[in-house]
Amino acid sequence: MQKDMYERIINFLLGASWGVIILGALITFKLFLFLGFAFAFFVTVFFIIISLFMVLALDAFLINKQRLDEAKKQTKLLEKIYSKHTK
Repeated sequence: MQKDMYERIINFLLGASWGVIILGALITFKLFLFLGFAFAFFVTVFFIIISLFMVLALDAFLINKQRLDEAKKQTKLLEKIYSKHTK
């Protein structure tokens, strides 16, 4: 099944977001490590939670697009059935 440009962009952004989460968590931890391990760990976990909300938002865009495509297919099918029975 071919994907349209919208789905390709969203999938690319999802992959890039996971990369940002992993590298960002490492950089955040190393950046705040001089203030203490506990604080660096807390800031890193906070960064990961915020970043995961961005991933969830991108996934919601993709799911809503798929839901819209499925609704369009069902509408076409219902229109065919309706036109068949009204003639």
